[in-house]
Amino acid sequence: MSAKPKIKELLIESACEHNGAKKISCNTTKPGATSGGCAFEGAQIALFPYADALHLVHGPITCIGSSWETRLTKTSWSGRDYTQMGFTTDISVNDVVFSGEKKLLEAIDYLMARYPAEAMFVYSTCVTALIGEDIDQICKQSAEKYGIPFVPVHAPGFVGGKNLGSRLGGEAVLRHLIGTKEPETSTPFDINLIGEYNVTGDMWHYSHLLEEVGIRILATLSGDGRIAAIRTAHRAKLNVIVCAKSLVSLTRKLNEQYGIPWLSLSFYGQRDTSDGLRSIARALGDEALMARTEALIAREEAKLEQLLAPYRERFKGKKAILNTGGNKSWSIASALQDLGIEVVATSVRKATEADKAKAAAYLGPDAVLMTNPGQEQAPLIDEKGAHLLLAGGRSLYTAIKKRIAFIDVNQEKKKSYGAYAGLLNLAEDIKNALENPVFSLVGKEAPWE
Repeated sequence: MSAKPKIKELLIESACEHNGAKKISCNTTKPGATSGGCAFEGAQIALFPYADALHLVHGPITCIGSSWETRLTKTSWSGRDYTQMGFTTDISVNDVVFSGEKKLLEAIDYLMARYPAEAMFVYSTCVTALIGEDIDQICKQSAEKYGIPFVPVHAPGFVGGKNLGSRLGGEAVLRHLIGTKEPETSTPFDINLIGEYNVTGDMWHYSHLLEEVGIRILATLSGDGRIAAIRTAHRAKLNVIVCAKSLVSLTRKLNEQYGIPWLSLSFYGQRDTSDGLRSIARALGDEALMARTEALIAREEAKLEQLLAPYRERFKGKKAILNTGGNKSWSIASALQDLGIEVVATSVRKATEADKAKAAAYLGPDAVLMTNPGQEQAPLIDEKGAHLLLAGGRSLYTAIKKRIAFIDVNQEKKKSYGAYAGLLNLAEDIKNALENPVFSLVGKEAPWE
């Protein structure tokens, strides 16, 4: 079997509801027009959170330079955190002409002599893929030489967008890591978290709740993950896709190869967090586990209701517009509704068909699903009478122009809004934004004018 994944199979994903008989592509980005990130960046996002692995980019230095530090993925790894270190072979014109494979081998030897690691991911890029660098053979030789897994990641930017790149990263993990090691112990309630990158520590807001009722997180892909753990992921009893549908191909193949069932859910907001915990317990099929989970949910919701009461009073009548990507188009909308805020519009430009359907269901018939938020959000603020804009940093200027409150909810954010505790963080940030005088004052003429 070829080590390279078949792009067409990943584009036409049978586990996506909207493919059906029409075989609609799951990745509509055309090569050469990867607005919002290329496949290489998507693979990095999916795999970089493994802090005990080295990540070597075989390509020009700009590939890693332009995509560096895109997300604050936290880790509890006690050793040296390699997510904070970027390694590249820095391919030059001479390497394009005479091959860069020697430089790649030298880079591997250099890193292995200085940085002890559990594995190494070697990423191909547009340049090295075009000149035909054989990273598969080099990874195979290096694994034999150093005794750790070397994982070739075939995700050159020209094949598509970030979503496809994340699938390619998952494909690399499935082919070269999962199933290569047995866990030391096993429990009836072992699960894998797939597509959870622990951005700003989101996972830590609900992982302790799972542990309290007796559910063990066997492995993650890849937030706060460990190479040794993901190698044992084939022994889990359930795979849980946490929001990110980009890795649905991986969960489908784990089901086909190892018989592991899977479900998809969100841990944003009170309702979705409770439903998520309940769904996991139900899927594991143990009555005592379900009873423990219901008791935990009742306790956490009662505690949260008291803490949220003053915020809900403050937010009465407030309207918000949400401009973010993918599953957050509905998951953060759900959290806002839990706070008593009406979401009048959300962006679905980067959302899957399933995400669009969920967003429509959450927001109702009167809400607007924006397909071109850059142009639509400003007039909608006036039309809908919105008080709050939640988006990425580039939309701050729209909020300033319209003099409404603004919160950055994209991956560059510095605070977690995940699960019950995260909902309190979101409530506090919204309160502070609504009460911040700068949004109403900025843009006004100076008194002397």
